[in-house]
Amino acid sequence: MQVALDVQAVRARFSSLQRPEAFLDAPAGTQVPDEVIDAIAGYLRKSNANVGGAFETSRRTGELIDTARATAARFLTCAPDETLFGPSMTNLNFALTRTLARELRPGDEVVVTRIDHDANISPWLELQHDRGIVVRFADYDLSDLEEQLSDRTRVVAFPFASNALGTFFNANRICELAHEAGALAWVDAVHAAAHSRINVDAMNPDVLLCSAYKFCGPHLGLAYVRRELLERWRPYKVRPAPRYESGTMQHELLAGFVAAVGYLESLGWDEMSPYERSLGNRFLDGLPDNVTLYGPPTMDGRVPTFAFNVDGRSPEEVARHLGDRGIFVWHGDYYAVEVMRRLGLPDGAVRAGFVHYNTAEEVDRLLAELREL
Repeated sequence: MQVALDVQAVRARFSSLQRPEAFLDAPAGTQVPDEVIDAIAGYLRKSNANVGGAFETSRRTGELIDTARATAARFLTCAPDETLFGPSMTNLNFALTRTLARELRPGDEVVVTRIDHDANISPWLELQHDRGIVVRFADYDLSDLEEQLSDRTRVVAFPFASNALGTFFNANRICELAHEAGALAWVDAVHAAAHSRINVDAMNPDVLLCSAYKFCGPHLGLAYVRRELLERWRPYKVRPAPRYESGTMQHELLAGFVAAVGYLESLGWDEMSPYERSLGNRFLDGLPDNVTLYGPPTMDGRVPTFAFNVDGRSPEEVARHLGDRGIFVWHGDYYAVEVMRRLGLPDGAVRAGFVHYNTAEEVDRLLAELREL
């Protein structure tokens, strides 16, 4: 199959990729194109100021915030006033769950999953401790999700895609199930946002969160919250701060976020997604017999993120071996604590992930080293 994406032209936009190492560590954070770096530096050089001032650089910062909201709305397919920014997805999730907690009562139930990143589990477990709510777990494949729902369910919190196993879920259907139960649909889209277009209008969640550093941007959290909830909830923030941001925003990172979305739009999901799928198929087709894969065995129902172990080797040993040979991967649980427990993997697994700037040659390098092991 011919893939339209010109990966060499893509890689030319990244100074960090002009070296011989293979960056297969994108599930923990992608590399950043030069235009994003330049946007951050450019803001600090020419527009650095707080908002509300009667002078040029302050006005520029206000314009940047408006641009960032419009860009976030375009990226998520929602309205600008339904977008929030924060230091990270985790930080935003703790803030939003505490805001919702004003409405929760002892015995109210929140359903999470055993495949979630802990950023969409621990905030709810802490509310179980603080407020007496009940946290229920659906299994890592969500096969028993409907069984976990009851008339006490107030929230269904789930990942759009797993940062551990790469599993891609039918978020539209899960949101429907949550709403049929009278609950909020609370979506962790951090991992999915690097691999597919996010369409809030079609998905119909109540809350959706992601992180720009997973899609070639800076370390910045982004959230969508349904307008009805934003108007109803009472957020935790300083009184002069607008909306739900607790205080001064990370203005230079907003500039980087705008540039990151512009970079993705310049490539197009119709080019990036099929190309990434081709890399995933290449990896799966060449996987040697000494490797145990966790998660979907084909590219159907998954993104090109792969957790695996090599016979007779610990995950750390494999990751160190690959790292010494210029192939950068992760090992451990990557904050997906529950799924590793569920699979009986106390040391976790090796994780390699492919995004649109990776090459077929890098896939082959990884496979060759795994065969050697």
